[in-house]
Amino acid sequence: SRPLPGLKQKGDGVVGGTLNKNGILTVRAMKIGKDTVLAQIIKLVEEAQGSRPPVQRIADKVVSYFIPTVLAIAILAFAVWYLIIGNTLLFSLTALISVLVIACPCALGLATPTAVTVGIGRGAELGVLVKKGEALEIAEKLTTIVFDKTGTLTRGKPEVTDIHSFGITENELLTLAASVEKNSQHPLAEAIVRRAHEAGIELLESTEFDTFGGKGVSAKVAGNEVFIGNRILFAERNITLPPEIEDTVVQLESEGKTVILIARAHQISGSIAIADTLKESTRDAISAFKAMKLNVAMITGDNARTAHAIAAQIGIERVLAEVLPQDKAEEVKKLQENGEVVAFVGDGINDAPALAQADVGIAIGSGTDVAIESGEIVLITDDLMDAVAAVQLSKKVMTRIKQNLFWAFAYNTALIPMAAGALYPFFGITFKPELAGLAMALSSVTIVTLSLMLKNYTPPAKRAEKKKGGEK
Repeated sequence: SRPLPGLKQKGDGVVGGTLNKNGILTVRAMKIGKDTVLAQIIKLVEEAQGSRPPVQRIADKVVSYFIPTVLAIAILAFAVWYLIIGNTLLFSLTALISVLVIACPCALGLATPTAVTVGIGRGAELGVLVKKGEALEIAEKLTTIVFDKTGTLTRGKPEVTDIHSFGITENELLTLAASVEKNSQHPLAEAIVRRAHEAGIELLESTEFDTFGGKGVSAKVAGNEVFIGNRILFAERNITLPPEIEDTVVQLESEGKTVILIARAHQISGSIAIADTLKESTRDAISAFKAMKLNVAMITGDNARTAHAIAAQIGIERVLAEVLPQDKAEEVKKLQENGEVVAFVGDGINDAPALAQADVGIAIGSGTDVAIESGEIVLITDDLMDAVAAVQLSKKVMTRIKQNLFWAFAYNTALIPMAAGALYPFFGITFKPELAGLAMALSSVTIVTLSLMLKNYTPPAKRAEKKKGGEK
């Protein structure tokens, strides 16, 4: 996630790699090298990646016993027909050779890798990059999916949501606010200025700009002193809020929005609410995951009120709020210790340890390089429906792998006894070596064909997205 700036005072710790937005700082280095926050994040990522056990493939186990078993059956068939029953040497050797030819470990060996390879290729076409084939297997078993909030569920770009003027027009209020805030680099200030530009408002000249750390700013506009900030600043300046403004502020704050108050000449002029708006696909994605019977949770460093307000809007019941970046991975680990198979969806450097700790890390492609490096699955766009598509693709690939294994097992289980001559005493049926070779080849072709059919698979999430786009 990409958090908003935090106020720092003398004696507070600052993190290397962060940006000083206002003022001048003198910083003393307290930690170097492996002790820095960035180094600790990298260490957490490496530990999480190293602790993941390798996925055991069913086919690998079976194939390890397959060849000695087939050799034993072939020798047994020869011994029974030639030594016990007393059939001809030619017939007995034919049974032995037919068993060896018709046995097809390659069908078992192809069942998993062909489906995974085609599935990964299809995922890339759909905008889902799978970096490790094991991720497809694990994603099919997910029980819980955890989303970071800022930049993942939301746009990561604060926007003005509500403008309430008092005694002046909304455009006049926005003009006042933007004319002062154009002097600030704070994301909330940038949101106000951006809204003014979008409305085609020409900003006024402002002078004597001043900041009040963590409370607000002030400047003179058209000869009037303008204060912009929170209720603490207004209380210090003895600017009274009328009941209707107070009620509006309480209502907006209960919705998890940040409320900016504006006063001119010590008279309240109105309020502007700012929020990090949800992505268009967020609600649909959450609904889709819940329909798949997955537990959905949101994790954020934001305050609990804001977090719960946003979670309520999108239908997430489980909220992990006020979680420090280095603790996100620990929260994921707690879920895993409770038996959950966890996917984590994030986009920022702060999410990297959690992405690595999760059973499956899904990184937003528009995020940081560290996050992308830590995820097993990378979404090319920031559309969360692609995360749904990734899980649906995983389930489809695993279903196809199981089908491949079934047919490979069924082929060998049915035809090896026939090649050994099990039906000869009852129906006079035997397998000639050339027919056995053809059957063996067809079994491999069948497995590959089933896997190649995945190239035409379109996840329901993508079909719904396409249909929605067509309706627009």
